[in-house]
Amino acid sequence: MHDRSASLFAIPIVLSAFLLFLVQPILAKQILPWFGGSASVWNTCLFFFQFMLLAGYCYAWALDRLLSPRVQAIVHVSLILFATASLPVIASPAWKVGEGDPALRILALLSVTVGLPYFLLSSTSPLLQAWYARRYATPYRLFALSNAASLAGLLAYPFLIEPLIDVRRQGVLWSAGFIAFGLAGAGAAIAQARAHGTARLHDAKEDGAPSRPLLWISLSALGSLALVSTTSFIATNVASMPLIWVVPLALYLMTFIVAFADWRLPRTALGLAALLFALGMAATSRNADFVSELTLSLPLFLGGLFVLCLYCHGELAATKPAPARLTTFYILVSLGGAVGALCSSILAPLLLPGDFELPLTLAAIAALIALRSARKPFALRASGLALGLLVCGVAVYQIGAEISHARVLTRNFYSSLRIVDAGEGATVVRRMEHGGVEHGAQYLDPQKRREPISYYGPTSGVALTIAAMRARRQAPLRIGVVGLGAGALAAYGETGGAMRFYELNPQVIDLAQSQFTYLADSKAIVSVAPGDARLVLEREPAQAFDILAVDAFSGDAIPIHLLTREALDIYRRHVAEGGALLFHISNKFVDLEPALARLALEAGMHARVVSDTPDDPDGVSPLSDSDWVIFSRTTDLFSATDLRRAEDLEEPQAGPAWTDDFNTILSAIALLSPE
Repeated sequence: MHDRSASLFAIPIVLSAFLLFLVQPILAKQILPWFGGSASVWNTCLFFFQFMLLAGYCYAWALDRLLSPRVQAIVHVSLILFATASLPVIASPAWKVGEGDPALRILALLSVTVGLPYFLLSSTSPLLQAWYARRYATPYRLFALSNAASLAGLLAYPFLIEPLIDVRRQGVLWSAGFIAFGLAGAGAAIAQARAHGTARLHDAKEDGAPSRPLLWISLSALGSLALVSTTSFIATNVASMPLIWVVPLALYLMTFIVAFADWRLPRTALGLAALLFALGMAATSRNADFVSELTLSLPLFLGGLFVLCLYCHGELAATKPAPARLTTFYILVSLGGAVGALCSSILAPLLLPGDFELPLTLAAIAALIALRSARKPFALRASGLALGLLVCGVAVYQIGAEISHARVLTRNFYSSLRIVDAGEGATVVRRMEHGGVEHGAQYLDPQKRREPISYYGPTSGVALTIAAMRARRQAPLRIGVVGLGAGALAAYGETGGAMRFYELNPQVIDLAQSQFTYLADSKAIVSVAPGDARLVLEREPAQAFDILAVDAFSGDAIPIHLLTREALDIYRRHVAEGGALLFHISNKFVDLEPALARLALEAGMHARVVSDTPDDPDGVSPLSDSDWVIFSRTTDLFSATDLRRAEDLEEPQAGPAWTDDFNTILSAIALLSPE
């Protein structure tokens, strides 16, 4: 910075970047329970914010290139005033109900609630950098400063804001922050107008690197793809833990900070390091033993993401144009990010049968590095070409091996699923898997296929509860299940009884019916209700279930809206007098016992947990360890012989039970919870 007045530009840039990364989780969390709580809600929000970011960059370009500084100030300050009229950023419950595509309703909701404020925030960094360059000098350090503020916002939300402030107050406080930004942004606009009359940045001499639009778009898109594909791989295969996305995104932002901080990066060495990391990531991605060892796999894949993104963003910084073309450069970088988001969020689920983004992204980056090493000395050129070809070959091999190993690979907006068979003879087991998480299994032997296995064996909490309830009722049971999987619980159905499953993902329903026989073999009357369980149960008349089992918490995307006071009220309406409500909470990384203990305490219900470790001396049993929490209005159920092994839950979590308006998964992450 050249003098103190330069802070007029730095302050609104910092505030805008900080607020950009805060409003995304704030609004997405507000509307999550209204639209089913699925990953599609987050993906739709991501698409909206990425599109608005690109629109903001285009606005900054048009404003800077077409209007005089004085008119720019008038237009920008006017829009800031209009944007404050849409505050606070609190979504109206009227959007909760309606006809038509939920994705379109979400896009319309976001446009009305935060469209103009987010648009202005998105435009701030490139626009004010252009103003700064007109008055001072090269502004690219402000880009690094902007990414540092984004990193601060990223870390502040899950660790400081979400655990302390309910969603409604988050919206109010964010709106107050936007007003502060508006004042700072208006001050910068007025200051530059007073200083520069009719001067225009693009009239300046355009020294510096030549324009390379395709290269800039490609580098930005590949960095974005590396972020999304690596995050997805880690979340589904390495550590199925909520908030795991924070670490890759933080590393991604750090590479922008480093690349645009005017540090001289060793570009040749960085390219070779990126190729070596890409080779290691591609070669080990299907090695289950390596991937499951966190001390090995996390450093490789996170370190690889950092180096790959640092290469891409370092090349962006090395080829950045003169300040006269700054806004054009940022539009192309933003366009590349949007292309990456489009490929990963929209095109990949439509075009790819499995989670193949990581090997494809690694191959694409390796090919780019090899091409850009063509002008290097022979030894470096040969090394780059050899390593690039090797990475591409390994990536293709891994994709082929995944396809040949799986009986079925299928994918949609909700998840990527595979069906695999393992074992020999009468012990062959068919499994439904999503990354490293199993969603049910079944023996293929006709004599054994009616045996429930995986988390649902005869000594599991759900099996013991069914036996205890059957002994009490002396009549066929009516059982509801949230989450279908392979449909293993249908094996406990009896003649005259009924089992009703609730399943969000239509592909799970198709696979349970076409690849497994639990539903067809069940003696009970089986029905499957598609859609988000909470929304379906909210609309249905009371079902009078003897047992309602909520089985949706074994993966990384914990649907908290199924664990709130409001959700419990819905469940209780559907459970018959003397019935039981069960929660399947088997999870390596998330401990939901304290949250459920608090929920039961506040609801005046009794709760116990059955932790089951089936005997498996040979290590080949298809039965899995499981934890089932049982809620009941009285203690009578727990006096049954089958449930005497049920134990008290851990101490309730501090503070109130989770609600739709206030909840945080942070305290439930096992690696962060106190001993």
